[in-house]
Amino acid sequence: MRRPAAVVLGIVETPPHGVIFIERSAHLRSHAGQIGLPGGGMDPGDGGDLRTTALREMTEEVGVAPSRVTIVGELPVINARVNNYTVTPFVATVAPGDLRIDATETVGVFTVPLERVVADLREDMVSVGAFKIESPVLDHAEKRIWGLTGHILRAFVAAWNDPENGLRARVEARLSSK
Repeated sequence: MRRPAAVVLGIVETPPHGVIFIERSAHLRSHAGQIGLPGGGMDPGDGGDLRTTALREMTEEVGVAPSRVTIVGELPVINARVNNYTVTPFVATVAPGDLRIDATETVGVFTVPLERVVADLREDMVSVGAFKIESPVLDHAEKRIWGLTGHILRAFVAAWNDPENGLRARVEARLSSK
């Protein structure tokens, strides 16, 4: 049975409007050392609400309080291939402030300018052990973003470039009001 999870594609409200990514610790059982978006599985305390899950994970993983986050959209649910999670990605703007990692799960946090995410995401082959798989890929400052996060970015870029979707207009309205 699939477990519900949520992630936040958080866009910092001040230029260059960086998208927040985390680098997972190498000692973790799943996705060790990979780059991802803040997020995780739903806890019983989330009351069955994936937005609550997303905001809790933002606080736990990168120290961003819910009061700094404005959710402006939701991307299509993605079924993770490697584990049994059904992941709901939320798009949000994030008020400026410090980002602090939870050192038990995360070794780093960084941002990639929104412009680069939208312009530079591409399809590429990624080596996974002895296998090669095709994945959406974004390379930035010697970091490779791919896999589930790459698929979320592809859905984001598609929504961003679709004028009927309205996501871009909602994000830009939030960013221009700051």
